[in-house]
Amino acid sequence: MARSPEEALKATLARVAPGTPLRDGLERILRGRTGALIVLGLDRTIDQICSGGFEIGIDFSPTRLRELAKMDGAIVCDKEASRIVRAAVQLVPDPSIETQESGTRHRTAERVAIQTGVPVISVSQSMQIIALYVNGLRHVLEGSEKVLARANQALATLERYRSRLDQVTSSLSALEIEAMVTVRDVAVTLQRQEMVRRISEEIAHYVLELGVDGRLLSLQLDELTVGRGPGSEMVIRDYSATTTSPADIEAAVAALADIGPTELIDLSRIANTVGLTAGSDSLEAIIQPRGYRLVSGLKAVPRAVADRLVDHFGGLQNLMAATIGELMVVDGIGEQRARNVREGLSRIAEASLLDRFL
Repeated sequence: MARSPEEALKATLARVAPGTPLRDGLERILRGRTGALIVLGLDRTIDQICSGGFEIGIDFSPTRLRELAKMDGAIVCDKEASRIVRAAVQLVPDPSIETQESGTRHRTAERVAIQTGVPVISVSQSMQIIALYVNGLRHVLEGSEKVLARANQALATLERYRSRLDQVTSSLSALEIEAMVTVRDVAVTLQRQEMVRRISEEIAHYVLELGVDGRLLSLQLDELTVGRGPGSEMVIRDYSATTTSPADIEAAVAALADIGPTELIDLSRIANTVGLTAGSDSLEAIIQPRGYRLVSGLKAVPRAVADRLVDHFGGLQNLMAATIGELMVVDGIGEQRARNVREGLSRIAEASLLDRFL
């Protein structure tokens, strides 16, 4: 399956992250104040637009890359940057491909990347920058200090978002026990989950770009995201009036992820996107949970058995009121597991109500 431009860019960033031989070679070129044009991959399309130069076929090393960059022309490596295949090559891409670049090297790099789908790196001698061109995307590599500064700001934001998410999730659980959940409560929970997801993805991108310099950042990200509990798909499954099948739930989660940053503030937009407001557009309308989210928190109950429990009782309130004997009617629920379910739901109810009122 073809990768999206964003996925291809992430893969390329991993190859040029600090600590990799390729990044070492690129920084040597910058320090030597020479430019370079480096193609990461060789296939038939690349071969057709290459003119001149000579075959090398040697193992990659930062010093070899630096020395070959002193010559005019492009350097062609294999896609993993483990071998240098050609050097001093003139690249002749389709001149009709539109480009926003002005310099000859950058224009060539962008056109080659668009025409072939192969990542191209351009090192600017005058501007002292390293630019990646991947499937129409352009990304300028920055020093670890600048990336870390932005990453630390994002990490502080994630910490605040995670704290707020824990609060609204706990409040939602308490309201579910009391059968007082409104569309607004669910929309706020989905909003906070999506905010946490987006800022986590942004930090993960910084971790990728930082390479070995991002190890501590990676540990901090893991600490803030581990144990986050059920995601948006479980909340949507619990409350959506129009979304029932796994494909529908996946589509609703994708639609939520596609909402723009400014639209994410609009709770009505969120509610409509995931199908919370069928038959009513009021954010204050009371809606009843099916119970998937809370039951998924019972560690003693496998996912398939939890689904059967919820489907059998048809709603969280019915499930909360069920006796041990009534629970044992469900396939996969014996006496011990029924007691575990009964006690587990009671503990969740008690903890949720204490968190809300204390």
